[in-house]
Amino acid sequence: EQIMLIFYAGNKSQDSGIAEMEELPVPHNIKISNITCDSFKISWDMDSKSKDRITHYFIDLNKKENKNSNKFKHKDVPTKLVAKAVPLPMTVRGHWFLSPRTEYTVAVQTASKQVDGDYVVSEWSEIIEFCTADYSKVHLTQLLEKAEVIAGRMLKLSVFYRNQHKEYFDYTREHHGNAMQPSVKDNSGSHGSPISGKLEGIFFSCNTEFNTGKPPQDSPYGRYRFEIAAEKLFNPNTNLYFGDFYCMYTAYHYVILVIAPVGSPGDEFCKQRLPQLNIKDNKFLTCDEEDGVMVYHHAQDVILEVIYTDPVDLSLGTVAEITGHQLMSLSTANAKKDPSCKTCNISVGR
Repeated sequence: EQIMLIFYAGNKSQDSGIAEMEELPVPHNIKISNITCDSFKISWDMDSKSKDRITHYFIDLNKKENKNSNKFKHKDVPTKLVAKAVPLPMTVRGHWFLSPRTEYTVAVQTASKQVDGDYVVSEWSEIIEFCTADYSKVHLTQLLEKAEVIAGRMLKLSVFYRNQHKEYFDYTREHHGNAMQPSVKDNSGSHGSPISGKLEGIFFSCNTEFNTGKPPQDSPYGRYRFEIAAEKLFNPNTNLYFGDFYCMYTAYHYVILVIAPVGSPGDEFCKQRLPQLNIKDNKFLTCDEEDGVMVYHHAQDVILEVIYTDPVDLSLGTVAEITGHQLMSLSTANAKKDPSCKTCNISVGR
């Protein structure tokens, strides 16, 4: 059964409305289950003594302290959630206090509301730790729908490209037999993204300059560029997935797409976690055949970051130095998403 929760702040020493006149059963053996990005189920055992007097549960839910947390936070004033004593397990839900992929501590006490409105409470239970989940496909589909609204019209493209420093390409030739290797995606983008820190792939760009139809000459990622014909990475033997939609306190937005060869480990990973797109018909990146030739288009009004999940041999394309500037300000490495942007946030935990 789902419950509505209200905030109650205070503690036993400061709030005369809480007393311990009669002992109420203390919750023990706490179990957390059905964890999502913004909800969980909680249950516990308790002695049957005085059980029928319980009218409410107090749940003390806190983000797990880390070294960077505010050391001036009042440790003696827990934020409690007050819930009516419903049958267990009970669902705790609320995006205003639960964020995805975040560690929390939780403790519970039982309470009995008196006729004068004050509470009698039990001792606190032991403290349990748990971590909320990533965005589900349902949440990602909501993000996808928001991204589709601003994607803009489609422009033609012919190549995917990847900018790096010269040392990266030298290392690839010497130590990896000429093949660029997938690496684990960093934590840039939405905090609840199921691909961050988990999906292995190689980042490519495909945006073109409006006037030339070619890749821009500037890059934040190094002065050397690997270019590969689009059909070598993206074709009917690959699946396309929507991975994320975010901005970094800027006017422009990023969309992360994943290209995975059908049946590959990357494909299996994405199939379970990400919304799949029709490669011929979507708002971001399309691949279609016209007169026997593959034709490619990308969205004009978002910056696409494409992750390819298999190794890519350098012999399939070309490596050359770019003539433009290295614009470090455009780098998205471990970039934090703007949680206040109305365009790219959904109403679940940030």
